This record gives sequence, structure tokens and C-alpha cells, in this order.
Amino acid sequence: MDLVIARPEGLYCPAGDFYIDPWRPVERSVITHAHGDHAHTGNQHYLSSSASEGILRARLGQDINLQTLAYGQRLTHHGVTLSFHPAGHVLGSAQVRLEYGGEVWVASGDYKIEPDGTCAPFEPVRCHTFITESTFGLPIYRWQPQAQVFDEINQWWQANAAVDKTSVLFCYSFGKAQRILHGIDASLGPILTHGAVEPLNRVYRESGVYIPPTIYAGDVKKRSGHAQGPGDRPAFSRWQHLDASVR
Repeated sequence: MDLVIARPEGLYCPAGDFYIDPWRPVERSVITHAHGDHAHTGNQHYLSSSASEGILRARLGQDINLQTLAYGQRLTHHGVTLSFHPAGHVLGSAQVRLEYGGEVWVASGDYKIEPDGTCAPFEPVRCHTFITESTFGLPIYRWQPQAQVFDEINQWWQANAAVDKTSVLFCYSFGKAQRILHGIDASLGPILTHGAVEPLNRVYRESGVYIPPTIYAGDVKKRSGHAQGPGDRPAFSRWQHLDASVR
């Protein structure tokens, strides 16, 4: 019998009677990470890595019924031994290792093998069966080294500042935004953040991840009493934007 099968609710472990990243509400859910396509509201019980707790509670609610395990810590449920191992994707992201009847299966969730400093780096886990995410699995995807991407961002930002233009980066609020903030040269100027980003920055900082000082953009508007104009800093009427190509 397969240790993990597909059901309408999501990936299901029959021996352990739990789901991994279920799409529909279930009784017992094992969560690889807190992105919205993996962690949903409505489950009766959640199990995740300890490093994911702050983000999960921030996104799903402080009162969710959540149990956590440190990376590598083992828990046996109905004879299935379960543990979380770093996936290198976002804060708290984990691969789920399942051991039962002499078989070891690993469900990766999203993962990234290039360390970025904002989460525990990817850890290879020996197994008989590996269930892999493949969002960027096609061979057309070839990524520049992230140091090169950050150099390009910094050069672009500096060039805009030289001609009095505000630089605007669009990136997902959880994970991508924090990677950008962690990697750029914050000395180039003040950094304003969207309201969806700032609460998650706080969780990253509380977890010991370096995020440079940021200013919630809504506070700037409140203090000034009006949207920024050509005579103000930052000058939102003269902006240049860049879609950050950091995977």
C-alpha cells in the first residue's frame, strides 16, 4: 500500500490518517509552509515546523489548534513516524518525512536548494519515494544567481535615485518580499512597505532573520495628511518599477 495517496481533500496518509497541505478542511493536517496554496483555514488540527508557527498564526489566526515540531524532531502517530526537515523556501518551510513499515517517503512542499539567509537551508533527506513540487520544473526556467539579481536591483535603485525617481518593487508579501529586503543594500535610501508585508516582516525579525528598517507606507500618508507629490520624498508621481525576478 502506498504511504501517501491523492484524495479530493489533498495528499492523504492512510496509515496515519492525516493529510499533507490539504485543499479542503480536514481533521488532521500536516502543513509544509504557510503560503496560501498550502495552508488553509478550517482544519481541526494543524501540525507544522516550529519555525512556521509565527507565520501560520499571523495568516490563519492566532487561535488555530497548532502543534509544532523542531526540525528533525520525530512524532509517531498510528505507527507512522513523522518529522520535518528544512526546505529552504520561506521561513518555516519544511519537507515532511514519513516512515512506516520499513518505507521512507518524503513530501517536499515547495523547496529551493540555493540558501538565501531568510530561512533554514534545504536539507537532502534519504528516502524510497520523493513527492516533489515542480512549479518551475520545466527546463525553460534558468535562474541567475541571486547575488547577481540583487546587484542589478541595487544599480537600478541607485540610478533612479540619481534622477529623483522612487523605485517600486512588486513581490509576494510572504517570502519574496523578505528575501528582497534581506538581500538589497538598504543604505541606498529609506524603504517603505505595503501593509501586507510589514506584519510578516515583524515575524521574520522576531525569528532572528535580518530585515532592514522599514516604514509602513500607510503611516507616511497619515503623518503627511496627503499622498506624496512631486515636491515630496518619496516622489510617487515619478516612479520606476521592477518586477523582482527572484524565484
